Amino acid sequence: MSTMVDRPTQQLRAVQVRRQAAPFRRERPRLYAIDGIRLVAALMVAVHHYAGSWRVDQPANAVWDRPVSDIMPTVFHFAAYGWIGVEIFFVISGFVICMSCWGRTPRDFFVSRVIRLYPAYWFGIAFTTAVLVVAPGVWDRLKLRDILLNFTMLQSGSGVASVDGVYWTLWSELRFYLLFMVVVATGLTYRKVVIFCCVWGAAAMLAPVAKFHLLTLAANPEGAWFFIAGLALYLMHRFGQDLLLWGILAMAWLMGQRELGLRIDNTEHVSGWRGSMVIYTVFLLVMVAIALGATDRVRWKWLVTAGSLTYPLYLIHYVAGTTLIGRLHGTMDPRLLVAGVIGGFLVLSWLVHRLVERPAARVLKRGLDASFARLRHAGA
Repeated sequence: MSTMVDRPTQQLRAVQVRRQAAPFRRERPRLYAIDGIRLVAALMVAVHHYAGSWRVDQPANAVWDRPVSDIMPTVFHFAAYGWIGVEIFFVISGFVICMSCWGRTPRDFFVSRVIRLYPAYWFGIAFTTAVLVVAPGVWDRLKLRDILLNFTMLQSGSGVASVDGVYWTLWSELRFYLLFMVVVATGLTYRKVVIFCCVWGAAAMLAPVAKFHLLTLAANPEGAWFFIAGLALYLMHRFGQDLLLWGILAMAWLMGQRELGLRIDNTEHVSGWRGSMVIYTVFLLVMVAIALGATDRVRWKWLVTAGSLTYPLYLIHYVAGTTLIGRLHGTMDPRLLVAGVIGGFLVLSWLVHRLVERPAARVLKRGLDASFARLRHAGA
């Protein structure tokens, strides 16, 4: 009898000790502002691809037929910086993944990522391939075997091109999830996430110098510091700010500016480092304000819907949208055409969310939960 009485008491005391040892946790409401920022980032990327990228600013390009900077110079000047929306996505991903995984098992983490990523992605592959079949000319269609491999989301690891070029970011996301699952499996704590940020950051710094391909692949130096910034911001949100977290965030900002510069030099070519750093710095300051509770009173329900459009919009806008512009340019004002195409894809994204993502997520979750339950009892 005494054992039965003492055990709950011991468990209660153990919980109290853990709470006292952990940094102070602040309970906060849903962060609606992040949903809004996600949509803004997606729109930045879309406008960049339609009216601000190096590709559409070339003479006789397949989208506008002449440099877009000649067609709408003011729009091009601003759209040239829209690519930073991708880095914004990475920071938000680090923040949201850490938040959604806290107190959850690796199985929960795996299931949540599958049902979140794959339904809209599968639709995006089918939709984009259909557009390329119906309207060839702007983009080349992949071989069927490569299209099929794309359904795994692992094509980048196999050296196979993506159906849509924007899918390259998913490869960075997947590597982040794989690394972070190790921490999730051990149980997330303030200390473990801080150590993970430091170890991953060190690996990301050393990998390019070491010229060790496997380390570079795992460390993901081109994206690591943006995810790390998001993780540090979430720790600020959950436990409050401290000098260590500010140090990690400052390091992420310093290393991130280098990655922004490299991307401009190697890929974008149309924007300047200073302007890019202003946008990225302002975004990080906004995220700090969100993390510390400055936007807690923002509770507009429509922002949840806005955030739900982000992923489908990102997946379907590029190849299909530039193909549509390539067919319609010259028929209307170019600014109106860009706005119309983005508006149309926002409507389609909402339909994908309601008619594809939600139903497919329910089916996948039931199936995966049943599969893991069977796996758990397979040895019985």
